[in-house]
Amino acid sequence: MRIAQLAPLAESVPPKLYGGTERVVAWLVDELVELGHQVTLFASGDSRTRGELQAVWPRALRLGQRGVDPSAACAVLLESVARRAREFDVIHAHIDWLHLPLLSRLGVPFLTTMHGRLDLPGLANTIGAFPKANFVSISSDQRRPLQQANWIATIQHGLPRDLFCPSYEKGSYLAFLGRLTAEKGPEAAIRISRAAGKRLRIAAKIPRSETSYFKKHLEPHVDGAHVQLVGEVDDAKKQPFLAEAAALLFPIKWPEPFGLVMIEAMACGTPVIAYPSGSVPEVVENGVTGFIVENEEQATCAVNRLDELDRRKIRARFEERFSASRMARDYEGQYRKLVAGDGQA
Repeated sequence: MRIAQLAPLAESVPPKLYGGTERVVAWLVDELVELGHQVTLFASGDSRTRGELQAVWPRALRLGQRGVDPSAACAVLLESVARRAREFDVIHAHIDWLHLPLLSRLGVPFLTTMHGRLDLPGLANTIGAFPKANFVSISSDQRRPLQQANWIATIQHGLPRDLFCPSYEKGSYLAFLGRLTAEKGPEAAIRISRAAGKRLRIAAKIPRSETSYFKKHLEPHVDGAHVQLVGEVDDAKKQPFLAEAAALLFPIKWPEPFGLVMIEAMACGTPVIAYPSGSVPEVVENGVTGFIVENEEQATCAVNRLDELDRRKIRARFEERFSASRMARDYEGQYRKLVAGDGQA
């Protein structure tokens, strides 16, 4: 099949540092090429792919020229897609809602994977305006606020089997990986680690909008000994960071649509200790790949029960459930249905 993939322009594909959606798109494109498809990636010019790159903007917006209007870049993206739309059997969008008015009128089958939270005001009105548009969720829980959308599948993320090498040693510290925002639970992670008597290493992005939160609530606890901040990490640094951890702490306070970091930890053989918000119960198998806990007290107890978990089995469950090849095959099945006319175009 001839497949177009539309990526966000905020980050390159794959991203240089932080960027879950762009990372997933990169893996999906490469796996689809491996399956024999002709894939064109519409993305920033600093992207890398095994498919054909249609560079629609010179550099990713976050690391590019300051002051660029994101709407201007997105307008160029949509124009690029419109010009080439008839070349494709199916178009797969990862850019939220922006493309819906255009693709709904081009006559080419398309689907949209929703990568973010869907409980925001006004989204029900958007869904109502495009009743025939096809949507894919990345967890069943993600769908809850918009049950009325035309959901055609839930396809969980996957990553390349050889991206991370597992470690079967116990690990010497607890890890926290993600954006340093209140909803991600970094304060809880600090308290859990102290209660459990374990060092905490934080590999995280500090959004500009959260600088005051970091300075007020987190920075006073970062002492370089018990709590260490290592900054953003790329895949090369993420490997040892997760593999050498005793567990990943994921005490989130929001409806996480998927939580890519959980399967990254599993790929390293590292268990996950997480609160049961959003997709967590769909990703973590309690007592197998980690522990699902309700509060900090239970999380502290879970840290002391990590010897009950088999890191080799955690890695095996990752390979069974969360490989990029499985993800690509799942999408391939949906593409074939749309091209055959079994779904709405």
